[in-house]
Amino acid sequence: METLHIELDKRSYAIYIDRNLLARLPGLLDPAESWAVITDEEVYGLYGKSLLENWRSDKVHAIVLPGGEEAKNLQTVGKVAGQMLDLGLTRRSGILALGGGVIGDVAGFCASVYMRGIRYVQVPTTLLAQVDSSVGGKTGVNLAQGKNIVGSFYQPQGVFIDTQTLRTLPRRHLISGLAEVIKYGVIYDYEFLTYLDSRLTDILNLKDDVLKEVIRRCCEIKAEVVVADEKEQGLRKILNCGHTVGHALEAATDYREYTHGEAVLVGMYAETLMAEELGLIDQRYCTEILALIGKTGMEFSLDSILGEKLVDHMMKDKKNRDSRISFILPRGRGETAEVLLTRQEAWGLLRKFMG
Repeated sequence: METLHIELDKRSYAIYIDRNLLARLPGLLDPAESWAVITDEEVYGLYGKSLLENWRSDKVHAIVLPGGEEAKNLQTVGKVAGQMLDLGLTRRSGILALGGGVIGDVAGFCASVYMRGIRYVQVPTTLLAQVDSSVGGKTGVNLAQGKNIVGSFYQPQGVFIDTQTLRTLPRRHLISGLAEVIKYGVIYDYEFLTYLDSRLTDILNLKDDVLKEVIRRCCEIKAEVVVADEKEQGLRKILNCGHTVGHALEAATDYREYTHGEAVLVGMYAETLMAEELGLIDQRYCTEILALIGKTGMEFSLDSILGEKLVDHMMKDKKNRDSRISFILPRGRGETAEVLLTRQEAWGLLRKFMG
């Protein structure tokens, strides 16, 4: 079993990566008075039901939510908190987030506010959650006006990654996870980006040794960034590459047309073009990034995106400063720069690529 550590003083924890980890999970957890396993309908059928049966405890309860981004809201948080109270969970209880990024964000936020905070662990079952959202302690839910507007920084007690769960992941969601994987190469490690370019087919074919290496390196990078800047005051901002356009695209389409990862892929594509236009990267590197995004197999056209409506949503982004939109753009190989643009400047750049 691969083990990585997030060193945050009293909030430190480990990331465990292995095949068939779910079968061993109850024996790996620290004791709690009781547990709520928060999951969605699909993951409960695939893994949740058997996990509870193997646990063999009357102090473990399932809270099953509808799937998808539409469940990521304050109404869901209120319902989950009410169910936890009805089940008798106390401050000595724990939450286990079993699922993708939406479940991890909702469960983590519930843990941070229920009785002013109880322990929780992340058990991510999608590639996107395994390499990104389960690590680092960001939790939150959406408002109609924007993505992750209500949330908290609240670290889990551990992250348990079972690579075998990717065998049941629909290809669309595997491609979604590749958005965050590619992002790490763009923002931090050019050598990793070239590795991805050479092994992308192996990733899409779920080759075990390649998957484990990719997940390990992504978690390693995320850990280094989070330890250096837990509350996103500086370095951690680099993780937002592709997300300014991506989050706006999700909000503009009411979180119905794109998965988070798909929106981030589109966002990285657009923001890479912006970086070239601004002279931050050369044409060769721009082409290299765009070609790798194209190899994922996701089909989209910037001409079909919602135009100026995207900029309306970007103006509500929580990362903005002084009424200017914050973009994290590629700057050289494995590096980024924060660029602040007015509404007019952002729209002037984007419409060049939208036709």
